[in-house]
Amino acid sequence: MPAKAHPDTRIGHVHLRVADLDRAVAFYENVMGLELMQKYGDQAAFMSAGGYHHHVGLNTWGSKDGTPPPPGHTGLFHLALLYPDRAALAAALKRVVEAGVQVEGASDHGVSEAIYFTDPDGNGIEIYRDRDPSDWPRDADGRIAMYTRPLDLRALLAEAE
Repeated sequence: MPAKAHPDTRIGHVHLRVADLDRAVAFYENVMGLELMQKYGDQAAFMSAGGYHHHVGLNTWGSKDGTPPPPGHTGLFHLALLYPDRAALAAALKRVVEAGVQVEGASDHGVSEAIYFTDPDGNGIEIYRDRDPSDWPRDADGRIAMYTRPLDLRALLAEAE
């Protein structure tokens, strides 16, 4: 039987290679609403929500002035930022739309509602909110039965404060 991670284990942060640190910091501050916690010259920056040391690390180590990996190559599919409720997700979506970022997808997965787009370096981003586990769709055996249906972005934006 495979070893299991402790049930309280969580993804603590993601660290992204970027081509232009200042451009990346501006995106994660102005569009994603994260706070710059620390910057190491023109090589690395650490961004956070709520004063945590960092949720997103950005660096130019080996990627300064680089280009995104071409399609068909391995790498990060997307990072996902979990919002506490639908109103917070709506506010995040409003910032994305107002910044002119192209939304590439929006799905209701039954367990969550998610919006997808990319940052200026081509890194995939998902912003989402989870439904209460008691509302998750389940099959006849009680197992989670996720699905993918269109998410109504107009209705979600109408909930933005």
